[in-house]
Amino acid sequence: MRTPAPGPSPLPARAQPLIAAGVAVALVAMAGWFIGSGGLRGGLVHHDAPPDPRGGFTVNVNAAGVDELAQLPGIGPATAARIVDHRREHGPFRSVDALLDVPGIGAATLSEMKPSIRPIRSPGK
Repeated sequence: MRTPAPGPSPLPARAQPLIAAGVAVALVAMAGWFIGSGGLRGGLVHHDAPPDPRGGFTVNVNAAGVDELAQLPGIGPATAARIVDHRREHGPFRSVDALLDVPGIGAATLSEMKPSIRPIRSPGK
């Protein structure tokens, strides 16, 4: 039985080792990313249960503007504007509970907002 004569190669012989080296580098990089992202330990985000997006978002109610305050849970642009107006008329809030003086903020809204509000420090501290 005769072996067929080799035909023309789709890639030049001297380019093949370079391509093989590039593929090897890409595979090592992908493996490094997979291991760095948690690998099989479950460090990757499951598509059906993403993490809570409100993680570390906090606001200083004595310095924030309307746009930033409107991102607080339970607060819209109108209530955020009332917070800024109240702060302008009465000065900075002395405690988080002082937000109850703002029209439209009740106990339920305040308890929803509290995790996203930075602690208010006394002026002397």
